[in-house]
Amino acid sequence: MAVKSAVVKHIKGVTFIGKADSNHWVSMDGPEEFGGSNAGMRPKELLLLALGGCTGSDVAVILKKKKINVDGFDIFLTAEVQETHPQVYTKITVEYVFYGKGIPAEAVERAIELSQKTYCSVTAMLQKSIEITHSFRIEEAK
Repeated sequence: MAVKSAVVKHIKGVTFIGKADSNHWVSMDGPEEFGGSNAGMRPKELLLLALGGCTGSDVAVILKKKKINVDGFDIFLTAEVQETHPQVYTKITVEYVFYGKGIPAEAVERAIELSQKTYCSVTAMLQKSIEITHSFRIEEAK
């Protein structure tokens, strides 16, 4: 079994920096009213970015292998948060928006399905406790 590791270092208040096996540092922080400096992403926000980056990477590779050309795409993630503590995400909506000309919808749908059900490890971990739904649209280039 592969083992991954990370280190998180306390800076001050609720400001932290961390890095993992890729050796890139990321800052995490909270708002000033909670002892932070407002100098970094909130840890919970990083979960949304991890989900978007994971599924986006899968979809990009799958579309490239299928020789489907897109000018680019964006992924918009929206999370519903439980009002009581712990204020966990209860539902995440993932919307993919593809840009280009003549992009076949069925190929995009299949790439997203493969990412969501087979390849994206972040989806696999999160969907055990959070409802994750997805949709997509294609904006045709002129």
